Parts: sequence; C-alpha cells; structure tokens
Amino acid sequence: MDRIILHCDLNSFYASVELRSRPDLRDVPTAVCGDPTSRHGIILAKNEPAKKYGVQTAETIWQARRKCPGLVLLPPHHALYRQVSKQVNAIYEQYTDLVEPFGIDESWLDVTNTLHLFGGDAKALADHLRARMKQELGLTLSVGVSFNKVFAKLGSDYKKPDATTVISRENWRELVWPLPVGALLYVGGAAQKLLAQFGVRTIGDLAACKRDALETLMGKMGVQLHDYANGLDTDPVRSRYQPEQVKSVGNGTTFPRNLTTAEQVRGGIAILADSVATRLRHSGLYAGGVQVTVRDPQFHDRSRQTQLSAPTHLIRELTEAAMDLTHQLWRPPAPVRALTVTAIHLVPQEDAYEQVDLFTAGAAPRKEKQEKLEAAMDRLRGKYGTGVISYGAAHPEKEEDPLP
Repeated sequence: MDRIILHCDLNSFYASVELRSRPDLRDVPTAVCGDPTSRHGIILAKNEPAKKYGVQTAETIWQARRKCPGLVLLPPHHALYRQVSKQVNAIYEQYTDLVEPFGIDESWLDVTNTLHLFGGDAKALADHLRARMKQELGLTLSVGVSFNKVFAKLGSDYKKPDATTVISRENWRELVWPLPVGALLYVGGAAQKLLAQFGVRTIGDLAACKRDALETLMGKMGVQLHDYANGLDTDPVRSRYQPEQVKSVGNGTTFPRNLTTAEQVRGGIAILADSVATRLRHSGLYAGGVQVTVRDPQFHDRSRQTQLSAPTHLIRELTEAAMDLTHQLWRPPAPVRALTVTAIHLVPQEDAYEQVDLFTAGAAPRKEKQEKLEAAMDRLRGKYGTGVISYGAAHPEKEEDPLP
C-alpha cells in the first residue's frame, strides 16, 4: 500500500506572523529583515505585495529597496516564530504522531494509518488543515500530497500561496518531470551547474540519466537524486520526538569587518573550533574529519575537508586541522567575510580510538593533558557561563583582533 504523506509549508512565515498584529500592512510591500545597520541586513521574509516587486529572500536590503523603494521593513522576533511553530506542529499532531519538522515553517505528516479517522480523503484533509490554520492562527498554508516525502514537498512548492496540490501515482510524471531540476529536494546551485554541463535541466532529464553515470559524476548523491527523480524515495517521516542521528557539528560567523591577516583568520578559526569542540564533548562525540568554508566579500564560498589521523573533540586539534585547510583556500591579504568550521564523520565516544605506535606514543601525555584542560574549561563554563574562559588561541595577543 502506498504511503500518504503531506508536506505543509507556511507561506511567508515570518512576514505572516508579523502582519497578524499589523493588518494595515497586508496590502503594503513589507519585509522582515536583519539589522539594516549591520552586515546581516538581508531580507528574511516578504509578503505577497513585496514579491510582486521581485523582492527575494536572502538578498540585501539595499537590493530589495532598489526594486521597491516603498518597502516597509520590520525587525524579526525569533522567539515569537518558534512559539507559533510549536502551535502549528501541535495542530498537526492531532492528525498523526508522525510529524517531521523541516525548518521552522515546514513539516511532513505521514497520515497513512490515520487518514481513515478523518474521512479517508487526503486532499480534503489538506484543505481542512489550510482552513483551520487560517481560522485559528491567521496563517496561510500550502500543502503537497503524495506517496513520498520528496514529491509531497514538490507539491507544496507547486502552487502558492494557500493551495493544495496532489502528486499521485497517476499524474506524477506529468507534473514532476517538466519542472526545473533545481526544484528537486537537495539539488542546489552547484549541482544545477554541474548537471547543466551534461544537458540535464529538468527533473525528467535527470530521471532519464543512467544511474551509474550519475554515481560516477556525483557519488552517492547522484544515485539518491536519480531515485528522487524516478519517484523512488523511501525515506520515512520521522516523529519530532524521535532523536535524529547527528551527522555533523558546525559553527560559522560573519565578521564585523573583513579579515585580512593570518593572525585574524587563525583567531576566527580558533573561536569557531572552540564552539564546535565544546558541542562535540557535550554530545559525547568525536570528529573523524573537519571541513572549512571561506566566504569572500562577494559571497563566493570555497570549501575543503580532510580526514583526521585520529578522532578528536579537542579545540587545539580541530583548530590546527581547520587552519591547514584554510591555507589551501586562502592567502593573505585576500579579504575574508565569513568562516565556517564543521566537524564531520562523527563517531560516539566508545567507538573513538587512536592507534598508538612508536612514533605517536610520545604525544599521548600531551593529549591527556589537553583533555584535562578542556574538560576543566567545560566545568567552569557550566558553572559561571560561557564567557568566563576562552581557549588561548581564540584571543591572539596581537593588535589585529579577529573580532574588532
């Protein structure tokens, strides 16, 4: 028996929540944005009138205002959005216990085993949810109904706002295959460019590709995308109460001003590695590898990753590995706008091991000392707050402060 999965996507979520208390702005181009005076001043959400001017999420405020000079800007209220998101998911859970949030404003619902309790008609249930969301919370919803998660999400994106789209066994090829390949879940900009080089521009083109050719071109991701394009997604809807396996732990930041010296970049890397290492230890995890992403002022990202010789959760070792990768990506004085450090290939503490031989045995006492030092830092932070102590490398004794 086919599964029955709904993907519910709240329309213009941040803006819609804000406009509940500002009904006078419903027909006025309005956007929620970061601080216009900082480098984080980008559009976070916009209402339908703003969309008609071409205002886009994630573009800078000045770009949006160039398109729409009369654009009204509202500050975000993230605590309120989280509260409303919980209310929305609580409604979904009245229809099934299999509710999987996908960000703050989207959720999958598997109603395969509960639909008969609500009339047995999936489209009617989707329409009911849309009406209830509008009446009880003042929000509009787009819902996709299908037999797998990927197509359900395609359905919620197919027609907006406030619409239901059914992608069934009978019509999925007709609806899905003509769509641009970028509409498929997890096909980002880099994948689109790569596929376009081989004439793959629609989901149908992707579906027609040879599976082994996609694997050669894109690895496991190529196989997964081929399955998605052919309606073969079998990923289950996971309850939000079911813990999800942590696959990576990362932290990134945009700096108040560009970093241009090695000292500044190392300081920034050390701060991020400190955060990542602390989170790894709190989760009982070790990193088997490290990835670094460097962003320049033109928003171009470059990334590298490496496998570590031994799993670690120590600041010093993560910092050194991240700096080695950074040197492969960057040379001073090229400006750095943002950095991200991510721990990958995670293993639980009981599976972490290090092969010690004649050449590395001498390093064991130093590592044990570092373990004790960072464990003591964790205890102090737990008692007095995160700002009570910092790893030395995070604050180089130089005039070039990494976070001026």
